[in-house]
Order: sequence, then structure tokens, then C-alpha cells
Amino acid sequence: MTLTRINSNKPKAHYGSFAEALLQCKVLDAEQLKTVVDQAAEAKQPLEHYLVEKNLVDPAAFTQAAAAYFGMTPISLPDGFAINPDLLAGKSVEFWTKAKAFPVARLAGRMTVVFADPFDLPAHEEVDRAAGGRIWPCVAPEKQVMDALRRLKAAVDADNPALAMEAVMKGGDEEMELMAEVNDGAIDASMTTEEDAPVIRMVNSIMVEALKTKASDIHFEALEKTSRLRYRIDGELVERPAPPKGLHAAVVSRIKIMSSLDIAERRKPQDGRFKIKAVGKEVDVRVSILPTVHGEKIVMRILDKANLAPGLASLGLDEYAYKAMKYAIDQPHGIILVTGPTGSGKTTTLYSCLQDLNQPNVNIVTAEDPVEYELAGVNQCHVNNAQGLTFAGILRSVLRQDPDIVLVGEIRDGETADIAVKAALTGHLVLSTLHTNDAVGVVARLFDMGVAPFMLASSLVLAQAQRLFRRLCPFCRKPVELNAEMLAVNNVDPAPFEGVQVFGPGGCPKCRNTGYKGRGAFMEVLPISPKIRALIERGGDAEKLKQIALEEGMVTLKEAGMRKVRAGITSLEAAFEVTGGE
Repeated sequence: MTLTRINSNKPKAHYGSFAEALLQCKVLDAEQLKTVVDQAAEAKQPLEHYLVEKNLVDPAAFTQAAAAYFGMTPISLPDGFAINPDLLAGKSVEFWTKAKAFPVARLAGRMTVVFADPFDLPAHEEVDRAAGGRIWPCVAPEKQVMDALRRLKAAVDADNPALAMEAVMKGGDEEMELMAEVNDGAIDASMTTEEDAPVIRMVNSIMVEALKTKASDIHFEALEKTSRLRYRIDGELVERPAPPKGLHAAVVSRIKIMSSLDIAERRKPQDGRFKIKAVGKEVDVRVSILPTVHGEKIVMRILDKANLAPGLASLGLDEYAYKAMKYAIDQPHGIILVTGPTGSGKTTTLYSCLQDLNQPNVNIVTAEDPVEYELAGVNQCHVNNAQGLTFAGILRSVLRQDPDIVLVGEIRDGETADIAVKAALTGHLVLSTLHTNDAVGVVARLFDMGVAPFMLASSLVLAQAQRLFRRLCPFCRKPVELNAEMLAVNNVDPAPFEGVQVFGPGGCPKCRNTGYKGRGAFMEVLPISPKIRALIERGGDAEKLKQIALEEGMVTLKEAGMRKVRAGITSLEAAFEVTGGE
């Protein structure tokens, strides 16, 4: 039997979007394409899924366009095509069926693999790992691929009827591979019986998928009749297939064991952490367990050092903000405050400052709740209120440790604020965070905490507010009409947008059809100039402070967002998601 290339007279080509590939390969004409794109958008489905689900194009033609888009070779499998089991790279039939793929040849150590769904990038990654990172991908119509896999499974089951049941009881080979990748002492602690193994592999699989998708958090929660698994990717919660409700307690117990927590305690919240090594990286995982009506909910925060910026220059600040921040951290003493809501990247910004300040001749001490990233050469202390280790208590001790630079995770009360300000006045550079809406709000917040105006005026070097925004995927962003109504609702002057092309989200496999890939930060930086310092000393009227700051060149959060929109880095909607009320 031979494999036939589909439309082999047409050269392979890479197209900017799948819609363009459909048009260039003459699968659809321009009018038809516009119609189906609109229909897919109305149905809130990716274009490729909509075409297949509604059976709107010939499978061979769809394969040709998909192959052209990805630069793959399109092929057609003859009727009755049989897969050679010797080529399966030691993987189970279930592994290849899940990936909707199978190998057809191996030459010089390189495996030729036929995929039914070239848009399923996680499946491609799994197959690539199984083949040792050396595959030559082809694409064939899905029905042909799945028919061939069904014939293979029938043949294998006929030879060994117990094989399918064994795979279910012991888990798939791909899960064993994931377990080997997730290699830490705590992870193997509960693998004592054969019944435990599927749960271990399940948890390992969840962790590995989270790392692959660059999720920042994993939410595993108990509903009335089901469990729910969600990943926070680029700030948005994305639902994923969850383990059955019957295994919820077992999964929770597994994570408790990994986190060295009490598996018998199910009525009180618990916090822990563990380390894993997976997907070629080592990460810390912070665990929070909360009892709910239907069972315990787990949130795992993934702390990957690779995501830390190596310094201020890597944060993507505009020139004004960068110069102001650089000047502030170069001061021998004073207090620098970063503000914003939870999850706005405040700690990441402060750690970036510490990366620049961390030198052999400098003593840096931190008080954090909890320590998120361990930094070499920095003395980091955990806040533990249960043990009486509060921010204020640790800060008092820290000041007896001859520090040059002190990082306080958060100023939450008047006592901590008072000690931090006094530390800044006595020759230390203090970095900390606050919860305020904007940079100017720092002054009023500290006044509310009881800090005297003259002390704040003498110690404050810089205040900064920030928000994280979603970046447009550079591969599929598309030009869109400016939404004048949205600008008006949010009190934004449309004049700077005249003659500027703005962009919106598209949707492609590279961004998992969301239109967004990665995040950045809008920053509002307020350097404390002599005029602002004098106003703070007199009691600091917020409106007057903001007016002077704007006259001196401060860029507000909203304006920082609009600049990113005009630069094509994010969409208008994504910018207003985080700055609309500012």
C-alpha cells in the first residue's frame, strides 16, 4: 500500500492565517470565507472547528489548507491502510489514539508521523517527546487516520484481549513518562499500592499540562456532582477536563502528601508548597486548600523563576518610567512603593529591582508572606502570624541585621508603615507594596495609616501603580475598526487615534485560539519631585498632586494602556479590562 500526497502539484507554503490558507488553496472563495468566518465568530468557535463540525468543506480540501498553513505535507491513506505496530516507539495504542496520530516510517532516526488534527499542538508536543524530538509531521483527513487507528486497536485486542483492561488499570504509557519527568522526593512518597498509581499519574499529568500551557495557577474544586479543573492562563481561567468526582478526595490527598500537609484534616484551611521538575524546568508550587460545601478546593500557584525579569530593563517600561525607576533604586535611602490589586505583578516588579541591586557589597533582607521566589544572595524571611512573626516584628529584627536594602512584602497596617518609613529615614532603601488604585493614592493611604506628612515627604522616593494586561498574539492579531463608543464611555480622547491602525484578537493554534499570548504591565510612575514633596509636607491634596505629576510628565495607567493599544501590543478591550475604571 502506498500513501498519496493530496494535490501534490501544489507547493507547500506558510500562510499568515488559516483563513488565508483556505482562500489561497481555493477551498473557499472570498464571499464564502467571509460568511463562514462570521458564522464561526457568532458561534464562538475557532474557524477550523466550525468547518469540521458543520461539514462545510471536503475533508481532503480541508487537509490541503491545514497542511499549507502549517507547512506540512498533506497525504491520503488508502482504504484498509494498516499501521505497522513495530513503529509505535513503545507507546500504547491509546497514546496514539489520544493524539489522533501514528507513525508511518522511521528513517535515519527520524519518525514520519501522520496527524489528523494539526491544530492540536499539545498532541504534537507529546508525540515529539515520544520520538525523541525528531519527527517529520504530515497531515491526513481525520476519518482516514481514526479508521486506521481503530483497525490497529482491533488487531492488538484480538492478539491480547487483556491488554485494553490492563491499560485502564495501570494508566497509559504516556502518563508513566510524565511521572518520570515529575521527579521529586515528595512525588513518590505515596506510591505504595497499585491502586495509588493512576491518581499519581493523574496529578502529574495536571502539573505537566499546566507547565506546558504556562499557567500561573491551577484551580481544582469540588462541585455538587462533578469536580472542576481550571488553569489561569494569561490572567484568564480556562476550563480543562477534570478527574471524576469519585477521585476528588484521592487527588486532594495526593497533593497534600506532596505538600507535607495533614491528609486527615478536612475541616480547616491548609497551606503548603512543594517543588517539581518537569518539562525541562524546576518550579516551586504554592498550595492553598480550602474546605467548601461539596469538598476541598485546591489552588496551586506555579512559581517559575524563568518568568522573573533579570532586571528593570527587561520589564518593557517606557523611557520616562524606566529613568524614574532607575533613579529611585539608585538612591542610598528612602522608600519605594509599588501599588496595584492582587495579581498585578507587584512582587515581580520588586524582584526585578532586587536583581539590579543584588551585589556582593550589599546586604539585602526581605520580609515576605510568603516568600514567592528564592533569590541567590538575598536573605529572605517568611511572615508567620501564627508564630507571632508579623511584618512589623520581622522588620524590627531586620533593622538590627545591618541591612542596606529592605524589602517588605506588603504594608498592611500603621505599625508596619511607621517602621518602614523610619527605616527609610535612617539610611536604608526600603521597597514595599500597597493596595491603592493609583500612584497618587499612596500618599492618602499612608496618611490614613498614621504616617506624619513631614516624615512621608522626607522618605518617599517614588510611588508606582501597575496593572497586567493581555498581549495580542503576534501571529494572528488582525486590524479592527476603532470602537469610538468604547472610548467615549471610558472618557478617552479619540484624537490620538486618528490615522492609527488598531488591532484585535484573531485566534490561532499558537495562542490556543484565544487571540492573546503572554502578558505585560501598564505602569503609572510618580517620582517625588521638589514640588510634590512640598505639597505632601503640607498635607497633600490628591487632585493637586495628580495635576502637578501630570505637568511633570507622569503617564496615567489609562494613557499607558492607550499607548500600548496604538502600538498594536494589545486590544482596546483588553486595555479597558484593567484600566476602565481608573
